Amino acid sequence: MSVLARLDAGTRTLLERAWETRRATRPDEIRFDTVGRTQAVSVTGRACGAQCAHCGGHYLEGMLTPDEARAMVGGRKGRVVAGKAADTPRSWLVSGGCTAEGQVPLLRDPALLEELGRTGPLNLHAGLVRNEAEAAGLARHAAVVSLDFVVDTQTIEDVYGFRGVTGDDFIRSFELLSAHTRVVPHVLVGLAGGEVRGEFRALEELARLGAEGVVLLVLIPTRGSRFEGLRPPPLADVARVMAEARLALPGKPVRLGCMRPKGRYRAELDLLAVRAGLDRIAVPTPGAVREATSLGLRPVWSEECCVFPSGEGN
Repeated sequence: MSVLARLDAGTRTLLERAWETRRATRPDEIRFDTVGRTQAVSVTGRACGAQCAHCGGHYLEGMLTPDEARAMVGGRKGRVVAGKAADTPRSWLVSGGCTAEGQVPLLRDPALLEELGRTGPLNLHAGLVRNEAEAAGLARHAAVVSLDFVVDTQTIEDVYGFRGVTGDDFIRSFELLSAHTRVVPHVLVGLAGGEVRGEFRALEELARLGAEGVVLLVLIPTRGSRFEGLRPPPLADVARVMAEARLALPGKPVRLGCMRPKGRYRAELDLLAVRAGLDRIAVPTPGAVREATSLGLRPVWSEECCVFPSGEGN
């Protein structure tokens, strides 16, 4: 039985509404991003002061350290992440581990950002931003800022454990950054241990704030993290979040990002993403490409991170 046939009638109706909204407000094309020409760098190396429940620092292991990034820029042979281009990339994702207060120290080595920025645009994956000066400092280097966007305070406490942080701090960070540069918020579906809790409110807040779009991610029960033994959120729940994102942000790009489970789950999720009217899918499964084509969408391919505006007409 297909994944669509397994959905309840209400979810199928919601997907149909989202699809009609897409056809009315977005071009008849879909962008698929292979992301191989965007290289990830961690400004903290493997270190993370937060050790959040869903990550545990695992994803920092797949990023270049600052020294390795400098070696790549300088043409010296360094460690290259599997699956990434060996040549100097076209663009960079610069991230790092969080402090216990939810900040990523991206500005502690501005010379690194300047060096990388001379070879391609930077997507700075910022943590919480506390003031105008920090937002302006990030904007001096960023082509775009990616910001995890969580408004459910219980989820923040349970998953991140940041000290004294509420959903209002994420909203304030978005506002501070948006005053200075382009910001693409990221909403991780199932962040609360595989449960959908707060994602719909996050989408409502982003619509109210005038967000330029959103990247949706899906919880991966990650090896070595506190969530290792959990299950990802039910596909029906994710389908509803994707559809509501399309409806909340008509005319704006809604993307399905790299972080999502693999295997059959991913294949079925990607098909639902097409049906929900999403604009971009990072590293799509073949079935998603076929589904998009069968629905009359023209596939357009990119080799970079999905937050870069190539091919969207904006």
